Amino acid sequence: MNNLKNINEFRQIISVYEPSISSKELLDKVNLTLLVAPSSTGRNTTINELVKKDQFQFIVTDTTRAPRINDGVLERNGVEYFFKSEEQFLEGLNEGLYLEAEVIHGQQVSGISIRELRNAFDNNKYAITDVDIGGIEAILKYKSDAHIIMLLPPSFDEWLKRLTGRGKMPPEEIKRRMETALRIFQAGLKRSYFNYVINVDYVDSAEIINDTSVNKKTSPVSKQQARELINTLISDTKNYLETKIT
Repeated sequence: MNNLKNINEFRQIISVYEPSISSKELLDKVNLTLLVAPSSTGRNTTINELVKKDQFQFIVTDTTRAPRINDGVLERNGVEYFFKSEEQFLEGLNEGLYLEAEVIHGQQVSGISIRELRNAFDNNKYAITDVDIGGIEAILKYKSDAHIIMLLPPSFDEWLKRLTGRGKMPPEEIKRRMETALRIFQAGLKRSYFNYVINVDYVDSAEIINDTSVNKKTSPVSKQQARELINTLISDTKNYLETKIT
């Protein structure tokens, strides 16, 4: 388990944090798309498809946690994350070199670096990354024109199949992921800045995101259609947690 030695210092800095002047100047110019999605909705596959289009660049997040082994493979620095020491991360925060940062579960700090956004801008790319629901408000404070997309599964049954289809998962892990998904779904009902994509097929979803982000087209998923699906997902998820997870 990761432990933050400087957790109080991180919390104090983040509570009053704002990017540097030069960072804010860059934020005014860079195009940024943020993808919010529950686990196993196809977020990473969709982002990978978008990057193939050569108009998007994936923004790799900085984190203080140690690399993990996923499916037998150790995470690589600069691929899944940039792994930073607490001291390196604190230095970046003190210099205003992040768009936002969060203390996660009291165990690690993660954030979107201005360095990565500048790299995307210099490459004339649209920056895209996934983001936790809790980080959006901090991002919008300094990047109000960020294009924010909620990726939704087409149904609860399809989502459950994807969620449990990667091998046996302990009930407590399914419970944790579903509880996080509930928070995402509920935010999708309450907050007006979301654009919605129903991920039936990741290639089609990538095309929709490209059209809405780059070509400024209207999403084919209406707010009403999304709300109806989200309400169903909330109901089915709560029912599953109450009847299937003990």
